[in-house]
Amino acid sequence: MELFASLKEKIKGKFIPIVFPEGTDERIQGAAIRLNQEGLVKPILLGEPTKIKQLAADRNLELGDIQIIDPNNYDRYETMVDEFVQRRHGKNDHDQAEKMLRDPNYFGTMFVYLNWADGMVSGATHPTGDTVRPALQIIKAKPGVSRISGAMIMQRQFDHKRFLFADCAINIDPDAQTLAEIAVESAQTAQLFDIDPKVALLSFSTKGSAKGDVVTKVQEATKLAQAKAPHIPIDGELQFDAAYVPSVAASKAPGSKVAGQANVFIFPELQSGNIGYKIAQRLGNFEAIGPILQGLNKPVSDLSRGCNEEDVYKLALITAAQSLNQ
Repeated sequence: MELFASLKEKIKGKFIPIVFPEGTDERIQGAAIRLNQEGLVKPILLGEPTKIKQLAADRNLELGDIQIIDPNNYDRYETMVDEFVQRRHGKNDHDQAEKMLRDPNYFGTMFVYLNWADGMVSGATHPTGDTVRPALQIIKAKPGVSRISGAMIMQRQFDHKRFLFADCAINIDPDAQTLAEIAVESAQTAQLFDIDPKVALLSFSTKGSAKGDVVTKVQEATKLAQAKAPHIPIDGELQFDAAYVPSVAASKAPGSKVAGQANVFIFPELQSGNIGYKIAQRLGNFEAIGPILQGLNKPVSDLSRGCNEEDVYKLALITAAQSLNQ
């Protein structure tokens, strides 16, 4: 089944509440209206109600019963402030919390933390740090995960190929422990998108064909990942051709349960991950969907500031589907 058709099947009729901190952005509004009308998501728009409604009216859009919340005038604001202070364990006092929660991303993140929404989508007008920082401070990483990471779903329509690449967004130079966590989290993310994960930890070396600290890191990460998730096929270190091409795998990594058939590719550091997904996107005609933030206790998704309404719509579907696994 096509990726987003599958996601819609999983969430349809569940009316999963997703908060959008950028309620006065026309791309956010258009996607929210569509999601609401299709019964896929229960959108919550943050912002000044008059401005949100006026923008919709100017574009002849009907907001319908979409909930609008003004962070500067909210009857449960003091509860949020108290909960924030408690969550921060003394790192921020009451006055600081009041100021911080005026920021729509902090406000939206607290909404998710308090289970008043199941996920958050932001980033249309904010840089990545403004979305990720509150999530790390409030929602935090899942038990057993020290760092969050960013995965890209790569799909191509004409031959129905679908892969997952990670980390492509967050960790500049992860150590072996972090790389192992990324591998396991990526396998779990892949399953959400109907990919039966076969995880390859990539390198310029295959099974000791080259030496170096970066190779050793991937070898150690592979052992740690295999120990963390023995039920998932995970192997490394593998060059990309050994991971993907059966004939090369037969020569370079005979007997591997992953080589030659990998569909989840873990890059050794951010630079190669970012380069790799963009090569596949631009030269291989793959659609790049993401980044999908992995490892958080609850889903928070970061849009590109260059996104369009369709991107917002799709990332909201992903976020809603992620919430089913929390």
